Amino acid sequence: MGYVLRNCDFVLTWINEELRILRKVDVAVENGLIVNVGNIGSVGLEEINCSGHAVIPGIVNAHTHTPMSLLRGFFDDAELKLWLDRMWTVERELVPEVIALGSELSIIEMIISGTAAFIDMYHHPDVTADIALRYGLRAALGPTFIDTLRDPAQVENELRNFVSRYRGSRLVIPIINVHSAYTVSKDTLLRARDLSNELDLPIQIHASETRDEVYRVKRDYGVFPVEYLNSLGLVSSRSQLIHLGWVTNWELNIITRANARVTHAPTSNMKLATAGHFPMRELMDMGVLVTLGTDGPASNNSLDMFREMKMAVLLQRHSYWDVGIKAIHAFKAATLNGYRLLGINGGCINKGCIADLVLLDLSSPRLQPVRYDNILSNIVYSADGSDVSMSMVNGRIIYDRDRDYELLRNRAVKIGEKLNDFIQRFL
Repeated sequence: MGYVLRNCDFVLTWINEELRILRKVDVAVENGLIVNVGNIGSVGLEEINCSGHAVIPGIVNAHTHTPMSLLRGFFDDAELKLWLDRMWTVERELVPEVIALGSELSIIEMIISGTAAFIDMYHHPDVTADIALRYGLRAALGPTFIDTLRDPAQVENELRNFVSRYRGSRLVIPIINVHSAYTVSKDTLLRARDLSNELDLPIQIHASETRDEVYRVKRDYGVFPVEYLNSLGLVSSRSQLIHLGWVTNWELNIITRANARVTHAPTSNMKLATAGHFPMRELMDMGVLVTLGTDGPASNNSLDMFREMKMAVLLQRHSYWDVGIKAIHAFKAATLNGYRLLGINGGCINKGCIADLVLLDLSSPRLQPVRYDNILSNIVYSADGSDVSMSMVNGRIIYDRDRDYELLRNRAVKIGEKLNDFIQRFL
């Protein structure tokens, strides 16, 4: 199966770390890969009219809790600790059927807004993985260690089964999830570390999200959260650290030396009033791989990564009192860096790159006027997910707005009605 996107007005890609904006070119896709970019003659592939569109690499939502769309708008306007306690009250009652509905609703939202891959942290990940496969979305996920809700031995057993089932999948990437240093014991952290080494899996963990977390870890272990995780061997090239709003400068050195990866979730941090400051500029200057995530649809409450790119830039500028963080940094974090985090040759539109592509409709009033010099700014600061007209993952069209939008919208409404029936008992 293959396609040629003909006469694309703009193609945004990364070549040797530099953003390149190509004009009026074709993009050929075959067997899941980009095979040519330029002025392409007849090649016997199905043709798609790309005139009036900008093509960007697929976007990676590097941290979310996909099933939590079931809790969108539930107990909003509370700070993190109180908010988590309320979420956990509901989550203790969840069954796979309800998780499936929440996952599907989120996946529909991500598909229609240009997300090609997501990294998830939640319970019953096999349920979410199967729905991602059905819709054609990339997903990195696995069972979550959180001692306050789950027995760690049970989580380990689920992890081994999950890896056995999905290892080698084209779209599903198994990972280890650890909620945080304050919701699991030292023994659980060591268990997760040993499993990561044994199974060669990355670990995703919330770290230094709040001032309260920093105080608790310092009180209990005598060091700050990243220092504590590092002392247990949990800060390494396999580690993905989320939030880091209250990280110290010496902990940044630990992260850099370990070649750990980090994820900024600006909207969720602002909504939950976690305060602090994610040191994006320092981390980038130190060579750390910085990615972006929405966090969950209960704490954001959107999964639109275009909004998240804008929020990342605005929050950084507000915190720094300068404009050192620019649109290009957010765009790179959401595209090229996201695929690097996944270990996939994507986030680029060059020969040999994975064919994960998003077409943006340039006739959108939000994107006017459009020029070579403002296309990136328009994408990061003006566009939103409704400007996506087509998404392709692994060379397969998973969303065509003209063909799919009404069907997906109607499905989302039906799911929302079922989720409302479930959530009523907690109101």
